[in-house]
Formats: sequence, C-alpha cells, structure tokens
Amino acid sequence: MIVRWESDHDYVLVHIHQDMFGDWIFSRAWGQIGTQFGGLKHMLADDHDQARMWLADEATIQSSRGLRKVLEVEAESAEGQAAVRQLSLLDAL
Repeated sequence: MIVRWESDHDYVLVHIHQDMFGDWIFSRAWGQIGTQFGGLKHMLADDHDQARMWLADEATIQSSRGLRKVLEVEAESAEGQAAVRQLSLLDAL
C-alpha cells in the first residue's frame, strides 16, 4: 500500500510492503515538493497490523498539519509502481 499527503509545499509518502524475508516494512519519505530537501526512513513492523496502525497514526498527524491525502493505491498498480520508483530514487541519495 502506498499513501501520499501533500500541502502547497511539502509531501509525505508512506509505503507498506513485505521484504524478501516476509517482514513488514513501513517506509516513510518526506520533503519539499520540487526540491531535493527531505528524508527517508524505514521501520520494521512486528506484523501487518502494526504497520497499518502506524499508517493510521501518520494519517492523523498529517491531517493535523494541514496536509491532504492525494494518493492511496496498492503498490502493484501503475500509480503505485511510479510512487515506488520515486522512493527508490530517494533511497539512493
């Protein structure tokens, strides 16, 4: 699952996925739209439920900061694959 929030200047993107060992990974990217400023953090969840709980917490935080949800897709979809490619570019920085 991939979810993205945006304001006029900032974005946050969350990707929940399983790695090749079957562990659930919660990846969070953030930054300023149109710049190289930002960051990327990966967290290992105990299970899918914990990752979903972190996603719900993230949604509450971003809503309180005035960001709006602009994307919520499965990673396997075309939009999801494009978002994963953006995350991969950030990981290389």
